[in-house]
Amino acid sequence: CEFYPANICRMTTDSCMAGAEPAPSYTIFQGHGRLLQGDRPAVLQFLQSHEQQAQGSGSAPPLWVFDDHSGMRLDLDWRSELAASPAPGQAAAPRSVGRPKLGVVAREVTLLPRHWEWLNRQPGGASGALRRLVDEARGKHAAQDAVRAATEAVYRFMSEMAGDLPHFEDASRALFARQAEAFAQHTAAWPEDVRSYLQQLGGPVWAGSPAAPAQD
Repeated sequence: CEFYPANICRMTTDSCMAGAEPAPSYTIFQGHGRLLQGDRPAVLQFLQSHEQQAQGSGSAPPLWVFDDHSGMRLDLDWRSELAASPAPGQAAAPRSVGRPKLGVVAREVTLLPRHWEWLNRQPGGASGALRRLVDEARGKHAAQDAVRAATEAVYRFMSEMAGDLPHFEDASRALFARQAEAFAQHTAAWPEDVRSYLQQLGGPVWAGSPAAPAQD
């Protein structure tokens, strides 16, 4: 793993493919200190190692795991997940013959008859037309969606980690108003690792705002 300032260790087991969706990543906090940031296998292995080392060592703040994209706190069960993973050197299950699964999910959609008539006339039929319409809307509103998702991620993390810190309510109002300078002022006294992670989660929120939160 690669160590960088303070007590943070970044670990990954797979590299990201160019042009692909951001790979899932997670961050472990203990108290207000960030311990590790990495992919799911790395986080599970860290949780396992920490629990084994902590046995008999007395009370300590629990480890909290956060999703680096949604800011949501997760309850990971390293025992069941690691038990289901192939052992080192063990070959994965062979792939089945035929077309690979594309991740298509069937859901019910309710439309008026004229909508179905139009969809059915499109190349690829109704399903293909709906997928193209969704992709077009995602591209058109990508920046707006990114800001909204990042705002929600920041607030989720703040609610978990900073609800009892000074000026939480003021910082929350500044976040939803996209007032970067005010947000930086209200969070200036917060622990460094908390502020750093808020900056990581909230990148799209402050892009283009009058002044982005400064880091010490």
